[in-house]
Amino acid sequence: MAELTNDRFLRALMREPTDRTPVWMMRQAGRYLPEYRASRAEAGDFLSLCKNADFACEVTLQPLERYPLDAAILFSDILTIPDAMGLGLYFETGEGPRFERTVRSMADVEALHQPDMASDLGYVMNAVSTIRGALNGRVPLIGFSGSPWTLATYMIEGGSSKDFRHIKAMLYNDPETLHALLTRLADSVTDYLNAQIEAGAQAVQIFDTWGGVLGHTVYPTFSLDYMTRIVKGLKRTHQGRRVPVILFTKGGGQWLESIAASGADALGLDWTTSLADARTRVGEQVALQGNMDPSVLYASPDGIRTEVERILAEYGKGSGHVFNLGHGIHQFVDPEHAGAFVEAVVELSPKYHR
Repeated sequence: MAELTNDRFLRALMREPTDRTPVWMMRQAGRYLPEYRASRAEAGDFLSLCKNADFACEVTLQPLERYPLDAAILFSDILTIPDAMGLGLYFETGEGPRFERTVRSMADVEALHQPDMASDLGYVMNAVSTIRGALNGRVPLIGFSGSPWTLATYMIEGGSSKDFRHIKAMLYNDPETLHALLTRLADSVTDYLNAQIEAGAQAVQIFDTWGGVLGHTVYPTFSLDYMTRIVKGLKRTHQGRRVPVILFTKGGGQWLESIAASGADALGLDWTTSLADARTRVGEQVALQGNMDPSVLYASPDGIRTEVERILAEYGKGSGHVFNLGHGIHQFVDPEHAGAFVEAVVELSPKYHR
């Protein structure tokens, strides 16, 4: 594997000095880019795009051709593990992901297939190794997975949900079944991320997209404990270098101290949490990633630049900050506005590192 020519993202995650604040965007390879839409049309559908290593590589690299980003992220989906467990993932136009079968009982949990990373999810590892080779040391590659809690929400609800009524009913009525499912998912996520690291991922992120819907007394038990278990089981060095781990709970600002104690190297923040407050609360324990509201990208380039400056000032001087959006980029964002965002970070951040 080629040596990295730009490692500021990895150094920032380890709170080491950098010349400027590194930047990447969650969902940076996506529908806002016309070249992505063309690739998806050529592939036929979203899952075909994910499961073909050449297409996955092509779309992963597209935003790097447009913008001076400091990391690439594997193009895949968080629902690959439930799909490999035999639930029958499909995508309904305008409705998002759906499963042919749901998990509603202990018998359903016990009937799940335990995925083999090489045979059932080998297409993901092929994509990782293909992308890593194509990057040729240009920037680091991020691997990822959904958190056990977030994966379980889709598996129990059967798709996206606004009220999470089935999983929350299980949490309070039948916690034993939910814990059995979360345990299986935690073990699979650990194996999945370790396989991505072996294939070439240089950092990994766990997306706890729906952790913030949990009550404050149950979040630690049903989400954070399982992510902590995963972190403890991960391969933390590969090819002679530390492999940093980022935990991102959307809506998780109230639990920052607990998340920081998980053993992760960095915490992702959404836009509802102040960077200055977060930095005060977690100190030098972890790096921080975030946290611009993705909707700021609907503003004018001057407005975007003003918000970037405000966020940089809010974090303040020193290392340990990776600039990112507080969630994935929206599909209707003008690509020129995304460019204005990245360029503003590149231009305005060096003064905070002198």
